[in-house]
Amino acid sequence: MQLHDLFPFPEERKTRRRVGRGSGSGLGCTAGKGHKGQNARAGGGVRPGFEGGQMPLQRRLPKHGFKNALFKVTYAVINLDMLTQAFDGKSNITLDDIYARGLARMGSPVKILSRGEVKSALTVEAHKFSRAAAEKIRQAGGQVSELEAAVAAQ
Repeated sequence: MQLHDLFPFPEERKTRRRVGRGSGSGLGCTAGKGHKGQNARAGGGVRPGFEGGQMPLQRRLPKHGFKNALFKVTYAVINLDMLTQAFDGKSNITLDDIYARGLARMGSPVKILSRGEVKSALTVEAHKFSRAAAEKIRQAGGQVSELEAAVAAQ
């Protein structure tokens, strides 16, 4: 299959509007922009959010809350059922194994959540564990290895 084989077919595509190409086209002369004024000029029009000099909405509304998006850490979450399915029969699961298997992006911090059951003793290494997930792993006779949070920062 090639790009030109994809739908819609060329005859089904809407043709581009060619403005300013003579009065016979229906969009000649002023090219559908009317007569004079700011919107008729090249590069004319107002910026998004401009309300004609009235105090714009984004300035009328109060600022609220504290935004710390620059330092936000987003974890790649993996549930226990995904972990046991991906590493069936393996007892020692390291962070490198998780990255290599494609369960999380390379270098992203990993958090293990508790959906699913653990039937055998596992030693799991991750940046964070939910309390329930850590409890399930320990009850099955396994160990939880929580890594430094400084390593997790992106």
